[in-house]
Amino acid sequence: MAGKKHQAPNDNLVAQNKKARHDYAVMATYEAGMVLTGTEIKSVRARRINLKDGYAQFHNGELWLMNVHISEYSNGTIFNHDPLRNRKLLLHKKELKKLAGEMSAKGVTLIPLKVYLKHGFAKVLLGLAKGKHEYDKRNDIKKREQERQIERVMKHY
Repeated sequence: MAGKKHQAPNDNLVAQNKKARHDYAVMATYEAGMVLTGTEIKSVRARRINLKDGYAQFHNGELWLMNVHISEYSNGTIFNHDPLRNRKLLLHKKELKKLAGEMSAKGVTLIPLKVYLKHGFAKVLLGLAKGKHEYDKRNDIKKREQERQIERVMKHY
């Protein structure tokens, strides 16, 4: 049974990892809350976040978001946050247990796909993913080109 299908609201989309679906085959998605400090949420609302090299990992039974860059708040003081600090992710205990079991398989990782605001809270859409090989990427590009060509031909009829 795959994870729940979550859709990020497009009007509240803050950041998106466009390269993720090219480099990974996403098997399931999960929505998680993020524990942020005051200046971090202000930077997120200003869309100053980069998900490119981010991933999620378990430490002591908790899920942590690693290597996601949230820029320092421009109007912050000496109490500004560290841009690359690890951030705790909030999920239900059942979801955490299920994810831990699924991530124990070889070659499976958890990557952030999108960050968005929902009811004033920052949420991250995590994808349970498996890395693609170079030939898989070429096949995806070939399929995409064929679909575009079919659309062009159908447009004229």
